[in-house]
Parts: sequence; structure tokens; C-alpha cells
Amino acid sequence: MTHKFTIGANVYYEPTFGNAAARGKYKIVRQLPVENDNRLSYRIKSVAESFERIAEEHQLSRTD
Repeated sequence: MTHKFTIGANVYYEPTFGNAAARGKYKIVRQLPVENDNRLSYRIKSVAESFERIAEEHQLSRTD
């Protein structure tokens, strides 16, 4: 299974469970190892926040 997004790519994060404050543009910081359930995940970072988040691939889309 291959990650769709590369490190440094700009993405739009759409949280699954209504966390509207987190929605927005992020940069891929790291590709995480594939878990037992075969879900692909990433560490992402917004310029507006001082911390990183973990997002699953289905929550991300490409942006310019």
C-alpha cells in the first residue's frame, strides 16, 4: 500500500467528526507506517498552529 501524498505537499484537512476549528490547509510533515487495519496516516502541520496533528488519508485532499 502506497501513500498518496508526499512529505511537503500542501493538503486540505477535513476532520471526520465535526472539529470545524481544525479544518483547513496543512502541510504533510511525515508519512506514518501502515497500521494493522491498512489505513494510511500522516502527521500534518498548519502555519496557524504550534503543534502537529495526525490525519488519515481519506480526510485529506490536494490543494495548491
